[in-house]
Amino acid sequence: MSPQADGELKIRPALLDDLDALVALENATFSTDRAERRAIRHAIRSPSMSVLVALLEEEDGTNVLIGAATLERRRNSHNARLSSIAVSSSRSGLGLGGRLMQAVEDEARRHGCTRLRLEVRADNGAGLRLYERRGYTRFDVREDYYEDGMEAWRYERLLVDDAPGTAQVPPRQRRSG
Repeated sequence: MSPQADGELKIRPALLDDLDALVALENATFSTDRAERRAIRHAIRSPSMSVLVALLEEEDGTNVLIGAATLERRRNSHNARLSSIAVSSSRSGLGLGGRLMQAVEDEARRHGCTRLRLEVRADNGAGLRLYERRGYTRFDVREDYYEDGMEAWRYERLLVDDAPGTAQVPPRQRRSG
């Protein structure tokens, strides 16, 4: 069963009932810098954060949590931050990361955000490819960012309407005119 087929994959806001599955996904996905259970619970309840979950409907009708993403927003800011994205290793390579990113971008726009920022490990090739394919540009490097000393590359993308002819160029590259 492919999660790309219509009707099988559902992305929705997380519920407290998803907490155990979110903690399990966090522990299975990350070897360092894991969010603790209480932090995940806080994110689900927070009015300034959105936790989105990707659920795959199994043949027996049960839903299995196979991915999640956390979006942070600040009041009176048009910037949002993707603080975490995780896909079950058994589902990697199936396009789920891109579908989660689209849902995160849509959620940020829904809250009036015009720019999405994120940090990614410099050695996370799959993540770097995903973000760059989606039009994110690197704007900063943070040395010794992760628990194990790895640096983080900071990326951003303007969240403008994806109408035909709309360019998604970072402001410092935009021409005056």
